[in-house]
Parts: sequence; C-alpha cells; structure tokens
Amino acid sequence: MTHHRGEPRRWTTAYGAGPGHLLALAACLAVAGYAATRVVAAGIWVGFLLWFVGAVILHDLVLLPLYSYADTAVQSRLRPPARPLRAPPAGRRPPPVNHVRVPAGLSGLLLLVWFPLILRASEHNYREATGLSTAPYVWRWLAVTLLLFAASGLLYALRRRAAVRTVR
Repeated sequence: MTHHRGEPRRWTTAYGAGPGHLLALAACLAVAGYAATRVVAAGIWVGFLLWFVGAVILHDLVLLPLYSYADTAVQSRLRPPARPLRAPPAGRRPPPVNHVRVPAGLSGLLLLVWFPLILRASEHNYREATGLSTAPYVWRWLAVTLLLFAASGLLYALRRRAAVRTVR
C-alpha cells in the first residue's frame, strides 16, 4: 500500500482531525447506540429521555453558568497584576487554580451522579432493594473528596518545591 505525502494533510483538512479521532467517535457512537437499544428493550425509554433532557437543561442552563462564574471569580482573585509581556522567570510558582479546579470538579461529578444516595433521597427504595441504609454514602463521598483535595494539595506542594529548587 503506497501513501502519498499529502494524504494525512488532506484528511485533516477535509475532516478537521486525524483518522484516530474518527475511529474513536465511531466507537463512542456504537456504544451509545448499544446503550439506547438496551434502554428501549427494557421499556424505560420515556423515563430515560426525561432524565436525559432534564440533565442537559440542568447542566447547560443552571450548573454551567454557576461553575463558570465561580471559576472566573477564583481565577480573578488568584491572577497576579498585569505586567508587560516577557518570559516567565525560571522556577516560577505553579498556578494553584487547577489544583483546586480538578478535585472540585471530580467531587461535584460524584455528587451529581450519586446524589440520591449521598443526600438520602432514595433511602426507602434503596433499603427495600438491598436491605442496606444509604447513610454511609455521605461519609464515603466526603472521604473521597478529602482524598482528592489532599492528593491535589500534595501534588501542588511537590510542584512548588520543584520550582523553588530550579531557582537555586
């Protein structure tokens, strides 16, 4: 099989990304299609559709503006005053914003997915189905959140220490 030098460039120009991207997108669509067939086969498609539309509306119209505003507010407080354009000094302290953003985002995602159990909103149904209480979920979520922030704080401390060492 012969390849011409312009083929990858033509592909990227025509499609907008590499062939791997198209393959990954096709795989994701196949998994989503399979999941859709399982939802329809189970006879719960109306409830699933309501949940999906509700989640999209809740996220796009309520949560996205809220966490975008919170992120902008945090970044504006952490941003140093404007200076003329020049290369950052070697050993510059790493910005802390992502060390707060990532664990907060993951913790929020866990809360969003598991909120009926964490907030004990489905206690009756859960106890009926499993014979167990939902009480441990809030403590487990808090422990995972604490672990995420502790790991992120440790990583920040290590990065900051490495930045200080490069100055010396």
